Amino acid sequence: MGIHLASRPPSAATPSPSFSIDPLALGRGRWARIVVATVALALFGVGLVSAVRAAPAGAQLSAQDTALLDDLQRRAVLFFIEHSDPVTGLTRDRAPKDGSAGTAPASIAATGFALTAWCIADAHGWLPPGEAQARVRATLRFAADHAASERGWFYHFVEPRSGYRAWQCEASTIDTALFLKGALTAREYLHDPETTELVDRIYRRIDWQWALNGGKTLVHGWRPETGFIAYRWDSYSELMGMYLLGIGAPREALHAEAWDAWSRGPQAHFEGRTFLQGGPLFTHQYAQAWFDFRGSRDAYANYWQNSIDATLAQREWSARQSKRYARWSADMWGLTASDSAHGYKAWGTPGRENESADGTLVPCAPGGSLPFAPRECLTALERMRETGVAGVWGRYGFADAFNPQTGWSSPDVIGIDVGITLIMAENLRSGLVWETFMRAPEVRRGMALAGFRPVAPPAI
Repeated sequence: MGIHLASRPPSAATPSPSFSIDPLALGRGRWARIVVATVALALFGVGLVSAVRAAPAGAQLSAQDTALLDDLQRRAVLFFIEHSDPVTGLTRDRAPKDGSAGTAPASIAATGFALTAWCIADAHGWLPPGEAQARVRATLRFAADHAASERGWFYHFVEPRSGYRAWQCEASTIDTALFLKGALTAREYLHDPETTELVDRIYRRIDWQWALNGGKTLVHGWRPETGFIAYRWDSYSELMGMYLLGIGAPREALHAEAWDAWSRGPQAHFEGRTFLQGGPLFTHQYAQAWFDFRGSRDAYANYWQNSIDATLAQREWSARQSKRYARWSADMWGLTASDSAHGYKAWGTPGRENESADGTLVPCAPGGSLPFAPRECLTALERMRETGVAGVWGRYGFADAFNPQTGWSSPDVIGIDVGITLIMAENLRSGLVWETFMRAPEVRRGMALAGFRPVAPPAI
């Protein structure tokens, strides 16, 4: 990787105040939504994005904070360099943390994170000039022409050199959406005609209506052997970005009512905080790694504040578990889906049963929440790096998970976990990913049709 960090004054986003809004004023019927969205686009256009970004500046980063984030991000970029196929651009789902060759198939979601990683690395000067564009073009060419898909939906796992379906997996709606977020970020960052043509072609061929399978909500996926998966994206989770991309899509778009069709629940209540609960902390992070919800809300919730509350509630809950796990504290916390000594676990957060916890900690939990609670998350990451457990910190940053009670650490890193930490660290430092992604007209259209509006601070 390069050795020069481009000059960029560090900045951080802080939690914006929680605002109230009258849902009836937004209009909930189809025609009301269309009229309101049209007015919003006319009034705001790109200004809608500016208003969303207008949340107060955040806590200042110290030299120690910046050094930690810089080291963490450089190591994350190294993972994507070493475990993305040099011809196809497809990124392996996971790899050994020591840098040895991986054998896992590629993940289409991890490849979306890689597309964003190239933009971050280019902005910092961590790649030679022109390399980010070359990597993006190679990935998009292969995805557009060779990677296995169904009705525009990519398969969850594919062979990294051939792009063929792996593990009899599904054509995945959510993983395709994560890839698309990375592709749109690259399009808006590079301003490259070939990249634009490829991204637009990939986006246009996605059949959003087909993925409804006659219902009001999107299915999880489709398999050629058995057809549509029975499960639907019908309650609060990482689904928000997928629905917004579908509503703003250039072809076979979802109707705006699809935004109303999924449940905002269940609610969790912990230490005076009430928030929509998605289970693992990543459900509060993945949409907002790209979509900038600061200073905005829809008719239902302030999702930015919701993710702040979910993050801080988990920290407070973890601190209360110190009698069970002596190494846990308000400074050493973090649960989200990860490896464990007993296999992959979807660790929960307050509001769900947590008895499955065994003392394991997951660095990408605070890593993926860096913009929501900067000081608390930075402290947790620093304490994790200093923990003394063998193998926690290495070539690609943190191991996927570790248990400070037993000394266990995962032998691997996982692409999407490395990726969420990389992106959210950048959003904390510069807002680069938010600012770039939110320029996409499809993104602005989707948010407008879903009823997102800038909200002003309450009058003093």
